[in-house]
Amino acid sequence: MLVLLFVMAAGCKNYKAITVKSDKALPATFEVSNADTNTIAALPSKSFFLDPLLTQLIDTAFNSNLDLQATMQRVEMAAANFKYSKSLLLPWVNFNVSAGAEKYGAYTMNGVGNYDTNFSNNINDKQSIPTSPTPDLFVGLRSSWEVDLWGKLKSQKKAALARYLATQSGYRLISTELTAQIAANYYELLALDSELGIIKKNIKLQEEALEIVQIQKLGGRATELAVQQFVAQLAYTKGLQYEVSQQITEVENALRLLTGSFTRPIARDTSIITLTEPRQLNTGIPTQLLLNRPDIRQAELELVALNADIRSARAAFFPALTIDAYGGYNAFKGALLFNPASAVYGIIGGLTAPVLNRRRIKSDYEYKVAEAKAALYDYQKTIIGGYQEVMNSLRGMDNFRKYYQLKQEEVTALNNAVSVSRDLYLVGRATYLEVITAQRNVLDAELQLAVTKKNIFLNEVNLYRALGGGWR
Repeated sequence: MLVLLFVMAAGCKNYKAITVKSDKALPATFEVSNADTNTIAALPSKSFFLDPLLTQLIDTAFNSNLDLQATMQRVEMAAANFKYSKSLLLPWVNFNVSAGAEKYGAYTMNGVGNYDTNFSNNINDKQSIPTSPTPDLFVGLRSSWEVDLWGKLKSQKKAALARYLATQSGYRLISTELTAQIAANYYELLALDSELGIIKKNIKLQEEALEIVQIQKLGGRATELAVQQFVAQLAYTKGLQYEVSQQITEVENALRLLTGSFTRPIARDTSIITLTEPRQLNTGIPTQLLLNRPDIRQAELELVALNADIRSARAAFFPALTIDAYGGYNAFKGALLFNPASAVYGIIGGLTAPVLNRRRIKSDYEYKVAEAKAALYDYQKTIIGGYQEVMNSLRGMDNFRKYYQLKQEEVTALNNAVSVSRDLYLVGRATYLEVITAQRNVLDAELQLAVTKKNIFLNEVNLYRALGGGWR
């Protein structure tokens, strides 16, 4: 027996304990920022977003969002699993009451061994053994304990703890995403409100231009073709009004879904155009992503759990020591059950080691190693992705700010062009097509101006999320 155990232990040397870990270093700083360790990720959403109506929406979502509530239940599930894993290190102790009966055969070991119990003193007289079943009554405690010789149960406990902490990071990740979605939809709504206002303003301008060309047609200075061109342009712009109205409805309902409501009004009172541009934002240093970003922390903890799974799977190759014990009262008559002479106890320990099922254990071990390596690559991908998200948002804010300034100049020039084209048309020095073109251009430019301003704020939100803010 000892030789067999030594052979199996020697075979386990082929499956050394493996720890899968990342060796990918982050850059010291973000390319477009300094090495200041202050980061907006440390700011709670109420301090980061200055619009009280937006922060009110975020607070409502944190109290009512269904995804967040479901994630909290997954945290509770992981906590319960961790408690269960801790309990595996302790003995199982159960209060046991059992009753049974057995008919002993004349030529069985139990029949001979329980001969006196069956009220016979003549061991050779097989015919004297009663044919009726003999009761077997027990009241007491039974216990079983697997001694954690190789750390298998401790590894399972560590894996369960890491997964519990990972679900907490998952809850923070949902919180971060929820904050970002609320803010992005809110700014989208402000931009759509601005677009609707721009469209309505341009509808009035185009209606005035249509009235002028209709009057000129009556005076013989314009043709029906010019009238129909203005009518078509007006119809196009009015159609945009309904398209934007539908988009507003969809974004409002998206915010209602995020806040767990059917018909809650979405309050806002500021145009995206008049909104103050985001202040200078501190990004901190890339290594802070490892602490602040919940998805990176979640991936890291999952890697910790899988490393613990590897150690647990490896320990399954070694013999397991189990100790069973019992104590209580055992008798073959109810009247004798609690007699002091019926008191019994016992203890037994045993080693069990895999022999024919080692291939299955080996497959499980190899599966855990491969799973951990896959998790490592996911972890590294998450880190790289987080860094790139920060860079995209930083570049986006800078580029869209410059684009917005140029777009403002364009809108100013095009508004002047509309006014000039109208005056020139009235004195016959410009064609109606030039008026229509000028009106169409200013409409498109003003709509793009609103979208560009929105993109500045969306990149601000994305930067806050990419740095790991929004869950505090």
